[in-house]
Amino acid sequence: MEITITSGGAVVKSPVFTSAAEDREHEQTQKTMSLSQFKHIPKAWTNQWLLRNAIGLQSTCGLHTTAAACKVQSGRYKVTTDRSRPLTYEMANQPCQIAHRKSWNTWNTTSLLDGQREPETVVEDIFIRKFMTGTWHDLFVSEVIIKRQHNMIRIAGIVQQRIAARKMYFLIGYCEELLSYWLKCPVKLEIQTVTDKKSVIYKYI
Repeated sequence: MEITITSGGAVVKSPVFTSAAEDREHEQTQKTMSLSQFKHIPKAWTNQWLLRNAIGLQSTCGLHTTAAACKVQSGRYKVTTDRSRPLTYEMANQPCQIAHRKSWNTWNTTSLLDGQREPETVVEDIFIRKFMTGTWHDLFVSEVIIKRQHNMIRIAGIVQQRIAARKMYFLIGYCEELLSYWLKCPVKLEIQTVTDKKSVIYKYI
């Protein structure tokens, strides 16, 4: 392949070499080359051509590609050597199993066609989950499920029986009252309890 520079009737061909023999021939040609043949070529072109060939560089343009890394890690847990990591049913099923083996953690109509208040709903769901896990500190053993039906928000989950029943009823009323005031709609908690955290373990990996 040759690079041709044409200006004012003068033609200069600068070959692009790929073999060692051609490189040696190119170096010998550079030593005997006279600047008189560049008198009809603009000075900017001459300087650029001399600079590239004087230091032995070639003007190339390449595209570097690598193999596609189709590795999906989200929602997948690494297997331990002694298989001592407990997983609930929600954690054991991968995200690709949603609507096949498990359901969604949030139920609403914002993602449907002509759905309304999608950004506000996402922020409210994040706030509800943080509020519930903070108020019921270290008691939830499952995911916080948020279901929106008409103007009502229903919050479901499984908690441990580590506090007295009186305190649990207080927390239910406390959460319903504050969330209803903040979200400007009725909020109802649907809480189920288990005696031991191991009751919700589906398998070990």
